Amino acid sequence: MPRQASAVGDPEIVPIEFASFHDQTFSNEYLQFMNVTIPPGQIAAYHRHTRDFAQVYMAVSDAEGTPLGGKPVITPRKVGEVLFTNYTKQPVVHQVANVGTSDFRIMGFEIFDSQPGRFAPLARPAPYVSVMDNHRVQAWRLILQPGEAAPPMQQAAPGVRIVVQGGVLVEGVQGKPDHKLNLKYGDFAWQNAGPVRTMRNAGTSTVELVEFELK
Repeated sequence: MPRQASAVGDPEIVPIEFASFHDQTFSNEYLQFMNVTIPPGQIAAYHRHTRDFAQVYMAVSDAEGTPLGGKPVITPRKVGEVLFTNYTKQPVVHQVANVGTSDFRIMGFEIFDSQPGRFAPLARPAPYVSVMDNHRVQAWRLILQPGEAAPPMQQAAPGVRIVVQGGVLVEGVQGKPDHKLNLKYGDFAWQNAGPVRTMRNAGTSTVELVEFELK
């Protein structure tokens, strides 16, 4: 099984969007969304992070992160875990090698604007749970069992939705007909600011979402 490449000998360093197994699936004026799946035994060679990055761990394995000139480190993670890294303040060059036996997958996004303060997310009622709140993003986890519903809430800032566990969800948006969604694990959606909406699990499986709002 391949291990991390040595930093000796001035290795090639590429921007994140050109790194192996980093798939840029969406981009707009606010952010660049990345879907990263590193198979067992594979390496995402040295790449550069210069923008703040928020992510959700979708599949976990033994993944060695090696900073340029440093030593490899394996940090245990959990599926659904949310992480933010302030790369604007402290840029990093590193590589990631999957030395485990299953896929290592994250879904996340780089924030283009280096300065926060454009948006102000509002609090959300239970069963939404705040899982991240910093100077760049607010993130909420929503877990709905079959038949459960989330009360009305307003999304005051633009952001993204990532589906950790899929199922059939009915989304109600104020002033519009209810919208039934067949969500799949790993689905991603851009969400504009403004609408007041409700969510109801109309299926037979647990649905888990992580929703980010920009600041």
